[in-house]
Amino acid sequence: MASLINGTAPSTEDADGRPAAETDVDVVVVGAGFAGMYLLHLLRGHGFSTQVLERGAGVGGTWYWNRYPGARCDVRSIDYSYSFDPDLEQEWEWSEKFATQPEILRYANHVADRFDLRRDIRFETGVEVAQWDEAGRRWRITTDDGTEVTARFYIMATGCLSSSKRPEVDGIDDFRGDTYHTGHWPHEGVDFTGQRVAVIGTGSSGIQSIPLIAEQAEHLTVFQRTPNFSLPSRNGLPDPDELAAIKADYPAYRDLARQSFGGAPRPLPTKGALDVGDDERRAVYQSAWDEGGLGGILASFTDLRTSQEANDTAAEFIREQIRSIVDDPEVAEILCPHDHPFGTKRPCLDTNYYATYNRSNVDLVNLRATPLVRLTESGIVTSERHYEFDAIVFATGFDAMTGAICNVDIRGVGGLELRKKWEDGPRTYLGLMVAGFPNLFTVTGPGSPSVLSNMMVSIEQHAEWITGCVVHLRGEGARAIEATVEAEDDWVEHVREVGDATLYPKANSWYMGANVPGKPRVFLPYVGGVGPYRRICDEIVADGYRGFALSH
Repeated sequence: MASLINGTAPSTEDADGRPAAETDVDVVVVGAGFAGMYLLHLLRGHGFSTQVLERGAGVGGTWYWNRYPGARCDVRSIDYSYSFDPDLEQEWEWSEKFATQPEILRYANHVADRFDLRRDIRFETGVEVAQWDEAGRRWRITTDDGTEVTARFYIMATGCLSSSKRPEVDGIDDFRGDTYHTGHWPHEGVDFTGQRVAVIGTGSSGIQSIPLIAEQAEHLTVFQRTPNFSLPSRNGLPDPDELAAIKADYPAYRDLARQSFGGAPRPLPTKGALDVGDDERRAVYQSAWDEGGLGGILASFTDLRTSQEANDTAAEFIREQIRSIVDDPEVAEILCPHDHPFGTKRPCLDTNYYATYNRSNVDLVNLRATPLVRLTESGIVTSERHYEFDAIVFATGFDAMTGAICNVDIRGVGGLELRKKWEDGPRTYLGLMVAGFPNLFTVTGPGSPSVLSNMMVSIEQHAEWITGCVVHLRGEGARAIEATVEAEDDWVEHVREVGDATLYPKANSWYMGANVPGKPRVFLPYVGGVGPYRRICDEIVADGYRGFALSH
């Protein structure tokens, strides 16, 4: 392995002047978010030489890039944290129930410092090509500066929401004011004081940023194509008594999280919404609304994910809350979702989002009624009128789950292109491996619980499974592992069947890839639950890595 100084290897050339393989390691990990950092820590602990390639200038992944106003986690801080180090668990103190982006990024940097991770991370390095070398049984990875890294194992820890989606708007280059994308926010921040600002998009990043931008801007106009269900966070200080009880027996709490449905301990409902009377049902919803957080209402009854009639009761309850908060009845109705069952698009978590539309300096434009036509030098044209702005914010989301993986030209056995294999929808075994691509692992990839769960729990489970796998291969003297076509086909069908038993496919959501023009409409995550999925993965290992082919 080449000598590394401050995470960067010296550049070399071969006899023909081409960039030579500057680093040869056991494992290359792409991405220095929470998945990449944990993988580096685990693999290093087992004696594997590991190089992490990260396109950003620092650790943190999504929390490095997404610095828009109001950015915060929608999972409670106590749950959105590593569980692998007891001292870290006890010592770190979160300041809010739902941590902000700056605090989460401080946590990521603290972990990187604590475990001396940066020395094996090459920052500001993107990956362009990864080619499986069949003769050498290694991956040859080419970075954006033309250098090459070779490794036996190649792990895509690129995150599910890390490939931002370009706005589908004509005339973007014509606008002479400032433009921003929530997924690539300036690290120094933005001051909107005295400005006329437009926000296009009302997904999670839009809903989190709109209240804060409204407080600062002279005038804010929100352009909404599709309203989303948003729930109040009821954010505040962590409950000290609850925190003390958790820290008194952290292992038991973490085990509950690992075996739970969504990756955070919560009692499972025992009744369906249609099994109780109107008064009892409404009381349950009201209690969950008052408590705040994502899990309350969606997890309040057994049938909300599977029965349209049951789901309608929750959806209408939330619409009633919107109408009670927003003063203008017409604006309230525009904000009420009717085109998808509650929960089939990831519900948003907000602080004063709906109340923001009661401000005199905030307007809402319904793009369903008056479609956006184009941007001009001075603003935005809809089918109805021209609006002038000083700044435009694109809260237009991500090419979720597959975008960051397919942004790299990955070629497996016989030069098979992953993009080509996935052109009709992603195919994986367990969301961990792909037939035809030996020694390639994906962390929280399509076909795993990933975005339907507390990502930290799913990240840790995948990182530990992958590490256990490469340790097993070393012990067996095996050089490669690959998912079989039969196992992959069976898993893809299982994921589809479980998804089709729910209401999720009814929504035009990023879960379905529906937010990206031309992307296949396939339900991407596995909806069977975190605990059941973990047991499936463990059983496959116990059965000698059933569904995988090992080669020596």
